[in-house]
Amino acid sequence: MEHDNSVVAKTNDPVIITRNATKEPKSIQWVLISIVLLFLTLFLVVPLIAIFVKAFEKGAETYFAAISHPDSLAAIKLTLIVVLITVPLNAIFGVVAAWTITKYDFKGKNFLITLIDLPFSVSPVIAGLIFVLLFGLHGTLGPLLQTFDIKVIFSIPGIVIASIFITFPFIARELVPLMQSQGTSEEEASLTLGAGGFKTFWYVTLPNIKWGLLYGVILCNARTIGEFGAVSVVSGHIRGMTNTMPLHIEILYNEYQFSAAFAVASLMSIFAIITLIIKSFIEWKTDFKSTKAS
Repeated sequence: MEHDNSVVAKTNDPVIITRNATKEPKSIQWVLISIVLLFLTLFLVVPLIAIFVKAFEKGAETYFAAISHPDSLAAIKLTLIVVLITVPLNAIFGVVAAWTITKYDFKGKNFLITLIDLPFSVSPVIAGLIFVLLFGLHGTLGPLLQTFDIKVIFSIPGIVIASIFITFPFIARELVPLMQSQGTSEEEASLTLGAGGFKTFWYVTLPNIKWGLLYGVILCNARTIGEFGAVSVVSGHIRGMTNTMPLHIEILYNEYQFSAAFAVASLMSIFAIITLIIKSFIEWKTDFKSTKAS
């Protein structure tokens, strides 16, 4: 028996297993790194550079004339309005949904999580068509809305509703695993010491989830700015009124105004780059705090 145990101890040696599983030859590492860099260069860096080259092809004067055109300014303004409405509403929903899922045990919890994930599996175009069937003139609620002179489709409310539907999982799905890993012990201790529900959330829960919440807000913000499919269906493409930045770019491109289209596209790219920088800072900040805590 002693001989058998020693054999088992040797075969289960964690050091030997770790070396075999993680230490690859340098040549394989360089091949894998080269493939990743080549892929990113071809499909990310080169197209991004091409956008700015094309945007400034006819000079800076043409570039600034394109992004300061009234239709471009209207598209930028509408995009920012949609972001300012959509992101805060999704932030509130995300926190409430994550709190409900992680702090309470109830029947149907898995079904609720599946519903939150639904926009990830539904095509944005289909999502737009759903709202047309629901709020359109001949839709389910269309005649009732018309009675009260409320217009949803082909107007800002329709664009906001479609954007909320597409982006509402981003914050909730970011917070749910974070709050599950943190458990409920700190909240229970706070409640035991006499703090109320809101006070416990504000002074205990929110500080623990703030970086995850901000990360989800950034992802939601980026997707809202770039959403095309659902917004395209419900907006009606009314120039200067219901065109967001992606829709305005499409119209300019279809009208062969390539420099103007790429100028507005470069503006969206700048927004995306700023978002990535903020996202990277938050990831660094989160890792730094985790390392410091451990």
